[in-house]
Amino acid sequence: MTLALLHTSEAHVPVFDGLRDRHHPGLGLRHLVAEELLVRAGAEGPEAVSGAVRDLIAEAVAEGAGAVLCTCSTLGGVAERHAATLGVPVLRVDRPMAAEAVRSERIVVVATVESTLAPTLDLLREESGERTSFVTTLVVDGAWDRFLAGDRDGYLDAVATAVDGVPTAGDPVIVLAQASMADAAERATTPLTVLSSPRPGLAAAATAVRRHG
Repeated sequence: MTLALLHTSEAHVPVFDGLRDRHHPGLGLRHLVAEELLVRAGAEGPEAVSGAVRDLIAEAVAEGAGAVLCTCSTLGGVAERHAATLGVPVLRVDRPMAAEAVRSERIVVVATVESTLAPTLDLLREESGERTSFVTTLVVDGAWDRFLAGDRDGYLDAVATAVDGVPTAGDPVIVLAQASMADAAERATTPLTVLSSPRPGLAAAATAVRRHG
């Protein structure tokens, strides 16, 4: 069985292919790229694209996907809610990261798209259970424009600079809210823990495929 990945940027395809090759050889991936969904969700809210998300996932399931991983933090919650009607696990890439983050008493969520913040904060609240964490947010101004322009290095450098600027008082955990930000962790020099979603998210999805199959 294969794992279908729902992306809102073509840039995610080689990232997840590389993670598969390194950590999950033999796992079949099918990439679904729908950039317009993020644009519309940013303008109208994630629920506005719920039907379109379901249709894409249903098509992948009909063609043999054993599980679906949504790599877009903005749409992750919308995607997850369709699992019950589609008959396969539907996961959001940032849930394992969030589960790790809420073990900390202080969290700084760093994002490059404003629309990502609310879904990420909702997810952290879901994962916190009885635990409580003090959460602050930081949007990296101008970084997303660089991403859209294809300036990946400029994008990652901007994120890394923002991460390095997070005060270390209280020893917060830094959450990189979007999968596209993951490689900025390697460019940052902060002594703080920096969490990203692609690797743990793909690992959870690979496990789901094996169990469902």
